[in-house]
Amino acid sequence: MSLAKIKNNVSMSFRLSGLNIKGDALNYLADLLSPVEPSEHNQWIERIIDLILKQGLTSPLVDLKHVEAAALECGRTKTEEADTFFNVISAYDVPHYVYVPDRKKYILSSAAGIANPSIYSDADTKGAMFRERYTKIQQRTARHELFSPSTGSILSTTETSVKFKMIPIEFLLGTTTKLKDVVVLGFLTQLKEGKFYLEDPTGSVPIDLSNAVFQAGLYTEGCFVLTEGWYDNGVYYVKGVGFPPPEPAKTTRAYFGNANFFGGPSQTTVKASAKLKSLEQANPDAMMIFLADVWLDQHMVLEKVRTLLNGYAELQPFAIVFMGDFLSSSKGSEGLTLFRNQFKKLGEMISEHPQLVKNTKFIFVPGPHDPGFPAILPRPPLPKTLTDGLVQKVPNAIFSTNPCRIQYGTREIVIFREDLVTRMCRNCLHFPSNSDIPEHGSFSRNQFSFKVYYPATGQVDDSQIEAYE
Repeated sequence: MSLAKIKNNVSMSFRLSGLNIKGDALNYLADLLSPVEPSEHNQWIERIIDLILKQGLTSPLVDLKHVEAAALECGRTKTEEADTFFNVISAYDVPHYVYVPDRKKYILSSAAGIANPSIYSDADTKGAMFRERYTKIQQRTARHELFSPSTGSILSTTETSVKFKMIPIEFLLGTTTKLKDVVVLGFLTQLKEGKFYLEDPTGSVPIDLSNAVFQAGLYTEGCFVLTEGWYDNGVYYVKGVGFPPPEPAKTTRAYFGNANFFGGPSQTTVKASAKLKSLEQANPDAMMIFLADVWLDQHMVLEKVRTLLNGYAELQPFAIVFMGDFLSSSKGSEGLTLFRNQFKKLGEMISEHPQLVKNTKFIFVPGPHDPGFPAILPRPPLPKTLTDGLVQKVPNAIFSTNPCRIQYGTREIVIFREDLVTRMCRNCLHFPSNSDIPEHGSFSRNQFSFKVYYPATGQVDDSQIEAYE
């Protein structure tokens, strides 16, 4: 491909992203792309543009320094790929992307001029959070095949010739006639005591749910729903309620490229890395052990942990994840001393196996009732003053937030400890009458939950738990 065609392609791609590239920067980028295969040009240009947008430009004019910094980052990402094989990502370090409708792409909040999330946010943050959530769900739902010209009903699989289109609420509020077969995506809210409304960024409308048919799921105030019904005399009569359809990751990647939404040091998603995939498959026997409700104040639980450590002393798993709660019940101020002492005991048990300490990563995630912020998510890591006894014996122990994320090769794992189902059942608008609701608090007071995960194959095995119960 000639240099002139490369320049034209680069200039066009930048204009489509709302940017203007200067002549010297254009020449520099064209020279970089000239030895690259023409079929890979668009991929590299997109990556350069994404990195430039992350630099927080003050104007749409792109200088040579911006392109040089982006090109350097591309090279660094490639050479440091092997260093991103395993990462524990704190909730505070997860990248915050926002969807920009004008550009039809996700960009980092810092590049969009939006402050990063904070635990101590101001009052406007809550409204901004729901607006961002609506925008993300709306653009994903609009791409779904149910809204293509050949779709059928959104609440059934029966094919019809009817074409569905999502209608903004301001359209309903601006009409004085009866509207049939209305489809609205909105936010369920209770603006008046005992009276529910459907809301989107354009307005809110009172809804009548008396004859609504709910799809499977737990519907609470504050969730986004896809509704079907009719509008008459200022009221939206809902006949069907469902959740917005999910979108496969492959479909999302086809639209938004290889941006790293998950977090970690890599600039692009690790799922696209052939090198990490090969490293992952090179060790098919690698294991990750997940333990939940490890009540260290229960003698029987400690003995089971000891049995588990003895069993894996020879064949060390890649990682063991301990998830709280770490005490069977809250014991007030005395609980802090007990917590510290029991973690010290756990450290001593682990240190009895030097090979485990050397080769296995120990990760600790607090439970909903462990010491820390009460009823606030994300929960910070366990306080250092309570875990220093374990750290002295296991210096490579990792203490993360709840929730947190784990990246192993191309595998992405989310860890979250909270009884969400109980909360959702307690606040349900419509409690399911023909669905099985998971049992809560099903763990016995003298055992813990145990699962083995094999990252190379993605399999989860809990058959070995019988040896420890």
